[in-house]
Amino acid sequence: ASVWAATIRAIRHRNPNTAIEVLIPDFMGQQSSLDCVLDAQPDILNHNLETVARLQKPIRKTARYDRSLWVLAHAKGRGFATKSGLMLGIGEDPQEIEQALKDLRGQGCDILTLGQYLQPTPQHEPVDRWVTPQEFESWKTLALGLGFRFVESGPLVRSSYRAHKQSDWVRQRPSMPAAS
Repeated sequence: ASVWAATIRAIRHRNPNTAIEVLIPDFMGQQSSLDCVLDAQPDILNHNLETVARLQKPIRKTARYDRSLWVLAHAKGRGFATKSGLMLGIGEDPQEIEQALKDLRGQGCDILTLGQYLQPTPQHEPVDRWVTPQEFESWKTLALGLGFRFVESGPLVRSSYRAHKQSDWVRQRPSMPAAS
């Protein structure tokens, strides 16, 4: 956490107008580590849920679904713009995707990315299915209807996809969170 915080502060010192989004782990639920990053004032706090609740254990060995939601809720409670993402095509079903989107919005998550899961190594879970562009568009429509401010949804979407548009919105918000 201290490395993220030091990096944010160094960028702010060198160029105070740079928009900063950080993609962080859940810090194993250590609030002091999360607060260390938040105290450095990133513009967007990104923590990816990655997959649906049922698949967390096999896909994210050390992460927990509820802990990921807590990270986002804590950052939102401190006034930060929050962002998360899901990989699709790893074995989830439509009801589980919808529930994950509702869970993220329930924590106040502002920005969502939905992309195609790609098996990084032979030791990782195989691709279950290739998600069509039409399905990605349907999920985007649903997510916007749930109240997400920005949704990027497509086979090649990753966390940083069109991040400049999201940071422009965040930087124009009336108030930035205060350091604690």
